[in-house]
Formats: sequence, structure tokens, C-alpha cells
Amino acid sequence: MRVVSLVPSLTEAVAATVPEVLVGATDWCTHPADLAVARVGGSKYPDLDAVLALRPDLVLVNVEENRESDAAALRAAGVALHVTYPRTVDEALDELGRLLAALGAPGEPEWLTQARAAWSALPAVAPRRAVIPVWRRPWVVLGGDTFAGDVLRRLGIGNAYAAAAERYPRPALDEILGQGAELIVLPDEPYAFTGDDGPEAFGGTPCALVSGRHLTWYGPSLAEAPALLSAQLAQPH
Repeated sequence: MRVVSLVPSLTEAVAATVPEVLVGATDWCTHPADLAVARVGGSKYPDLDAVLALRPDLVLVNVEENRESDAAALRAAGVALHVTYPRTVDEALDELGRLLAALGAPGEPEWLTQARAAWSALPAVAPRRAVIPVWRRPWVVLGGDTFAGDVLRRLGIGNAYAAAAERYPRPALDEILGQGAELIVLPDEPYAFTGDDGPEAFGGTPCALVSGRHLTWYGPSLAEAPALLSAQLAQPH
């Protein structure tokens, strides 16, 4: 089987489990660091000719990460797609299991078993009301029904925008400041929030800088995500 992945987290999952099937990935597929496959451009704007030149049996895509127009073009060219769209941790774990089995994994990989165990062993904690920006200029925050939102919910973070009509609302900063948040959660992707770029906007509200990969990727990083994110959330700036 020849597989091209247009989803960085799935690239990491396949490379860690059945690397022999992976022939192409995006420029944003940064894990594993020594990944040596053909590159086919970005997740949002892949080079479809480069994808087709690799003669894939299957292309991995995600509803949020990739454009429907690119998926449609690949289908029109006769390429089979595996489409993912997990909105919860449990959905992500189950989707990963099904994908890897379909790609010929002889059994569930150790990292996936470890991830299931890590997420099933979380202690109950009192929720903290938080706003989770994922972009600025303009501000974009996590709404409801998102994978990252479920990750944080399970770690004791109550999303102030969980009931918003949009999955990724674009509130003005004044509105964010009026939410009465106990914590602002700032991941380092897709926008690269840092200690010098983000916290200054929130008027002294504690800000937790967290790993965007561990917050939004569903792959091997899920095994260490609970412990790492919990530690980062417990040490706000």
C-alpha cells in the first residue's frame, strides 16, 4: 500500500506504526523529526500534482485541516481518501485504531494502548472557566464541539465559549475580557503564542502557555498529552 498523509498528526501515527506504507506528507508534518518521505506542500494548499505523482492507494485527510475542494479533486482523479473528523478524545483514539488496522498494523501499537490508559486514568478536578484563543489579529477562540475543547474539558478546563453557535468564534477582545475567565489558555499553534506575544492582552488574567501539538494533534502525542498539558495548565504566567 502507498499512503500520502495531508494531516500532520496522522503522519506521525502512521510513521510510528507502519512506516513502510507512507510515501508522502505535507511540509507541516514535523514528527517524527527524521521523516524521509516526499513532501507535497501544505495541509491547506497541497500540491495535488505532487500527490498524484506518488501514485497513492490512499490519501489521509481531515475535515478541518484540509479543504473540501482538494478532497474533491483527489476523488475526481480516482484516489481513495480516508477522512477523519474526531471531536472528542475517545473518537480520536477509536479512529486511530481503525485507520492503523486498515493500513496493516499487526495489532494495536503500544503508544495507542498507552494513550487509552492515560486518558482513562485522569482524576476528577474542579473545572476552571477559561478562554482558549487559537489566533489573534483577529482573535479566534475555541467554541464547542472541538477535539481540543474535549481535551481541555477532561483536564478540568471549562470553556467559556463552549455554547457558542460557531465552533471557532471571533469575539472582540473586550468581549473576551468580559467573560470572567479564571484562565487564558494559549497554545503555540496554530498561532505561536509566547510569553511575549499574547498574555499582555488579557489584563492580568493568568495565562497558561501550552503545547499546541499536544492539545490538537491526535496521534502518538496523545500518550503524553494528559501529563504534559496538566503540568502546563498548573503553571500559568
